Amino acid sequence: MDDKRQIEIVLQTYIESMNKSDPEMVRAAFHENAKITGYLHGELLQLSTEDFAGFVSSQQPSPNENGTNVEFEVLNIEIENSIAHVKIRDVYLGITFLDILSLLKDGEEWKIYNKLFNVEKE
Repeated sequence: MDDKRQIEIVLQTYIESMNKSDPEMVRAAFHENAKITGYLHGELLQLSTEDFAGFVSSQQPSPNENGTNVEFEVLNIEIENSIAHVKIRDVYLGITFLDILSLLKDGEEWKIYNKLFNVEKE
């Protein structure tokens, strides 16, 4: 399977983790040392993978259960050997986010290593 397809699978896992409020899927998509950073409601958030997994799992009922699945659009994927840069727009919990994701190929597996997000619309 080529790198682009592997990255698309990681992105799908990321989106599905939010749809299902599934912390294990967050851990599958993100590197264990990843950082998730951005402003939400005017406050700077700096989360670890575990913090983000906890936040995602706390969303109960899950978006999937209440019929408000995450809407998303991949705007750009750039791959350079063992690193990649992805821009994605998603609507999660009624908020429109623009995510800039940095991915790293760890062995044969791609993982999100850094997520910077900007709220476009609350």
